[in-house]
Amino acid sequence: MARSRPLTLILAGALAAGGLLALTPGAQAADAELARNGGFEAGLDGWTCTAGSGAAVSSPVHGGTKALQATPAGSDNARCSQTVTVKPNSTYALSGWVRGSYVYLGATGTGTTDVSTWTGSAPDWQKLGTSFTTGPSTTSVTIYTHGWYGTPAYQADDLSLYGPGGDPVQLPAAPTGLAAGSPTSATVPLTWSAVSGATSYHVYRGTTRIQTVTGTSATATGLTASTAYTFQVSAANAAGESPKSAAVTATTTAGGGGGGNNGLPAHALVGYLHASFANGSGYTRMADVPDSWDVINLAFGEPTSVTSGDIRFKLCPATECPGVESEADFKAAIKAKQAAGKKVLISIGGQNGQVQLSTTAARDAFVTSVSKIIDEYGLDGLDIDFEGHSLSLQTGDTDFRNPTSPVIVNLIQAVKTLKAKYGAKFVLTMAPETFFVQLGYQYYGSGPWGGQDPRAGAYLPVIHALRDDLTLLHVQDYNSGSIMGLDNQYHSMGGADFHIAMTDMLLTGFPVAGNTDRVFPALRPEQVAIGLPASTQAGNGHTSPSEVDKALDCLTKKVNCGSYQTHGTWPALRGLMTWSINWDRFNQWQFSQNFDAYKWS
Repeated sequence: MARSRPLTLILAGALAAGGLLALTPGAQAADAELARNGGFEAGLDGWTCTAGSGAAVSSPVHGGTKALQATPAGSDNARCSQTVTVKPNSTYALSGWVRGSYVYLGATGTGTTDVSTWTGSAPDWQKLGTSFTTGPSTTSVTIYTHGWYGTPAYQADDLSLYGPGGDPVQLPAAPTGLAAGSPTSATVPLTWSAVSGATSYHVYRGTTRIQTVTGTSATATGLTASTAYTFQVSAANAAGESPKSAAVTATTTAGGGGGGNNGLPAHALVGYLHASFANGSGYTRMADVPDSWDVINLAFGEPTSVTSGDIRFKLCPATECPGVESEADFKAAIKAKQAAGKKVLISIGGQNGQVQLSTTAARDAFVTSVSKIIDEYGLDGLDIDFEGHSLSLQTGDTDFRNPTSPVIVNLIQAVKTLKAKYGAKFVLTMAPETFFVQLGYQYYGSGPWGGQDPRAGAYLPVIHALRDDLTLLHVQDYNSGSIMGLDNQYHSMGGADFHIAMTDMLLTGFPVAGNTDRVFPALRPEQVAIGLPASTQAGNGHTSPSEVDKALDCLTKKVNCGSYQTHGTWPALRGLMTWSINWDRFNQWQFSQNFDAYKWS
């Protein structure tokens, strides 16, 4: 629901419409243009947009070849801003051209009265302008433009701040005192001394920038056990980035078995086997699953009721699945697969298996019943495939690093208990939909003011809390709406571009709901596989073998990338997951045969 527009802004708009521009003082001879890249010819260089809402577009434009386009969404008004150095006790003229409904232009931090002006409707380019005088100690102001909640995208171009230039910002010095705290098997805490004039700090692992923070501490995550890492930190402000600090080296502890390889090959193929139900793909016996498949997820273990936590699994009945093997033959086939180096897991949930561990009783029933299934069939671990309304965030649960919603907290505790019970060889995989993971770049839960879908990004706290135990994350890059990538463009399923953009987010990390103080850290490439449908009948978003190969080429070799530029190259990407083995068989094994033929190097 859109919030009411403040009366003061409405009056400001009326003043702007009545000729506020004519009141703007004339610029003095010594005045200069202070806004950096006000025409957006260099993209968003110099500008910061909330929640990844802005992008430079080539049409429509007011002048030059580019303009800003920003899209409000949910609780975000698509604010794009820039901090500019100014002089105290000086007068400045702020102006710009805008297009759209309810577009605002203003300045904050003036030291006197912050100003803004707006238009309620600009179907074509309209000029906005205002002026302000800085306070006696003001040395910088922030200029901005934004739209309004729930309205369509707006455009802005040729933004200008004209007046006396302030003293130039000095490049900060290199940080000193960088130190590493006590590592775990996957994390290293870092601290350093503050640098005068710095507004942020960049953290590097080797030559790769892994985080940007505003404080003097950070934690490097997603690391490999028993591995030495070198870190450096630089300081940054409006003038640029300082030299890097002296390097510090830290070695992770042995620990973490669950997040390791667990006997998987360097590049693995994961598939779901319809073991408990029939559909149009036909039944496939465990013994008939080809050797191409390295991880076989039994679909599905389902609860006796949504909130019971009591999970049950049985083979498909013969009346529904003609040709189904006996329980004894099924168990024998599992052992044969394991003897050949394959992993067989129980997958919990699926489209119809809603699981809400809303109480500690449900949590404990989940642990007990899942353990029983694993023990009865001699399985290697667990796949979490919670969909629908299984996971959601309560209002006020806004930090993925410290979740408070019972269904989230209880799931994390249950999985940790299972991991502790079965030890380092326990295989843990997850198959969330993009709505529950990558959508978290824009939206997280119901948002700071409510009104958003509380399921948005709801898998992020689970993944983050279990990242040291996680063997594989294979997000379902199908049955998905368009999702914004780290390039702040929307990507749609069905081609290489979607898989490249979605996987790049997992391997690069991203600010959750645009909050740069709450960055979801990158996963290790060996923890990530790409989820796809095996055939056109298996799900929306089927990707042809040639497009699958392009995605793998781009992510592992940095070739065939198309227009999307990844933030790294990951030859250790684990592989592919598909729904499903049965549908691949129905499609003459096209998916698995293409995987087998792919040249990883």
